[in-house]
Amino acid sequence: MRTGLTKRQKTTEIFFDETKSRITVYTHNTDLKKRLTAYAERYPDHCTMTDEDSETGYKAFEIEKGRLSFRLTAPYSEERRRAASDYAKKLQILCSKVIEKMRLFCYNYYEKICKEVW
Repeated sequence: MRTGLTKRQKTTEIFFDETKSRITVYTHNTDLKKRLTAYAERYPDHCTMTDEDSETGYKAFEIEKGRLSFRLTAPYSEERRRAASDYAKKLQILCSKVIEKMRLFCYNYYEKICKEVW
């Protein structure tokens, strides 16, 4: 959607304080707008769309506290990255061996069936 806004102007703002029971989210982010819209349609008691500007592509939502979460992930250490890479390589080798055995089994089974039929 062309809005005339730069990427820098397309922001997401999340506001909450300890006195209110709802969180306010203002966003231009397409994926977040879709997710929040779907959530608001499915759970209208917990989330509502409060504002929308079709010219700029902005939407605002109010969400019940406890329904929105932030996930912080620690960066992978070099050791963990290497272990994950090694595991993926071993898994790929194992899968290719299983696929090859299945291919041979199917080929042999197909040959057997063909001989019986012909």
